[in-house]
Amino acid sequence: MKSHRKRTWYDHAALWLIHALGEGKFYALFSLLFGLGLFLQMERIEGRGGKFVPLYVRRLLVLLGIGIIHAFLIWAGDILIIYALLGFLLLLFRKAKPRTLLVWVFVLVAIPILFNAVATALVKWGSTIPEAAPQIEQSFAQAKAGFAADLERAARVYATGNFAEITAQRVSDYFSMRLAGLGTRGFNITSMFLLGLYFGKREIFKNLEAHRGLFVRLLVIGLTLGLAGNLLYATLIMPISLVYQTWPLFLATAGQAIGAPLLMLAYVSAFCLLALNPAWGKRISVLAPVGQMALTNYLTQSIVCTLIFYGYGLGLFGQMGAAAGIGLTIVIYLLQIPISHWWMKRFYYGPAEWLWRSLTYLHPQPMRRQT
Repeated sequence: MKSHRKRTWYDHAALWLIHALGEGKFYALFSLLFGLGLFLQMERIEGRGGKFVPLYVRRLLVLLGIGIIHAFLIWAGDILIIYALLGFLLLLFRKAKPRTLLVWVFVLVAIPILFNAVATALVKWGSTIPEAAPQIEQSFAQAKAGFAADLERAARVYATGNFAEITAQRVSDYFSMRLAGLGTRGFNITSMFLLGLYFGKREIFKNLEAHRGLFVRLLVIGLTLGLAGNLLYATLIMPISLVYQTWPLFLATAGQAIGAPLLMLAYVSAFCLLALNPAWGKRISVLAPVGQMALTNYLTQSIVCTLIFYGYGLGLFGQMGAAAGIGLTIVIYLLQIPISHWWMKRFYYGPAEWLWRSLTYLHPQPMRRQT
């Protein structure tokens, strides 16, 4: 069901802010943490004489299973499947030197940008050939019409369908959209995996004070080059078609490809610098339990939001603007802070983390803390 509500100025502004400050930054952050996690687990397991690779492979396979359940039964926007699949590639770099990792980070960020530049140039060149121009225009027009029809059908199913109908739509959307975008997104995610592994090998987070200068430099670069790239993306992407291969679209995606990881590093650096201040360190430590059960909170957010928006819940799909969406996001996260504190005071792991860990180690892990 297509929404006919007119976008207000504040919804337009909210959407612009999402593009500029949010989109692409947080999956980059979680990708960095995923790579860092590989290093920490490898260091811990091999430090006590264990075999890291078999255990980590089981960990990835369990994450893949959780991702499949999440993507097909809860929300098609799942990222866990892609993380699990690309995690196998990360194993190939576990012994690489920090300098090698950093080179690969830059290479992987550059590949999709160069590919899009070549593709755009070829389309523009083909459009100058009289025989080819009509065919190129027709193919883009057909793709745009097909994309619009798919969105119309998906919106109708999500807003009014029952669980079975929505599950079928989720599966279709995941294979047609999520996995189809794995090519470009895969390079970006893998680059952040390697950056996290680089941070781990350099022990940057083990001693924040020793790396204060690095965090200051990353903050400055992120708030200049990173923010500039994201502002370019947010400004260009909203009025243009995402189907037609044009230079404005190339500039927008290139701005985000470079700007998103830089702005993410600015966010990380800001938190690290705040943590070095005793007063601020105490304030931001309130978020620690939320991170300790990040997988549980991620899955919970999907469950809550699909019950709000999908037809088997409140059916509000397509009826909430971007501004209200930001408000809802803040409310959900603020509620998860005290819930996470309550849970982590009583248990060692979040429910999803406990399941992940237990299946990885092939036996139930201790759960309840001793009083």
